[in-house]
Amino acid sequence: MKHLSLPFALVAATPAVAASKNPFSAEFYKLSNTDFIVALAFILFIAVLFYFKVPSLIGGLLDKRADGIRSELDEARALREEAQSLLASYERKQLEVKEHADRIVAQARESAAEAAEQAKLDLEKSIERRVQAAADQITSAEQSAVKQVRDEAARIAIAAAGDVISKKMTAAKSGDLIDEAIKTVQAKLH
Repeated sequence: MKHLSLPFALVAATPAVAASKNPFSAEFYKLSNTDFIVALAFILFIAVLFYFKVPSLIGGLLDKRADGIRSELDEARALREEAQSLLASYERKQLEVKEHADRIVAQARESAAEAAEQAKLDLEKSIERRVQAAADQITSAEQSAVKQVRDEAARIAIAAAGDVISKKMTAAKSGDLIDEAIKTVQAKLH
């Protein structure tokens, strides 16, 4: 029934029927009427299409195309999900790398602070050693100067004593002093 109503609906919707004044008159169905021939050719064309199952072929092609599009969409969704998981993975890795870099920077700062503190301590020790060396040199120089002053004072005192003794010394006293010095030396040597 469905197949029979379709051709009648198509005939009713043809341009020939729409253009004719009265499609139900007897003159409309004559072979000399071009509107009738066009309507008949159209119905025959539609019948040939149905006979060769063109609508089901077209439907099958459209279904196949819809299935292809559906599979492409599913593949695109899968690719999108994979891309999102890769993006999330890369974002996690980027965050890990950033945290690692921050730890490296913090460790480098800490090492630099420790190195600066150690350098400061080493510098203080070096300065302390140099100050001690300078103090030792000053002490040595003082002792050397004191010794030189004592030696010079002793030399001057001996020279002054020699002058005083030579001025006050007589020949007899000088002989007695020499004899006494000889005895002292002999006593100490023996």
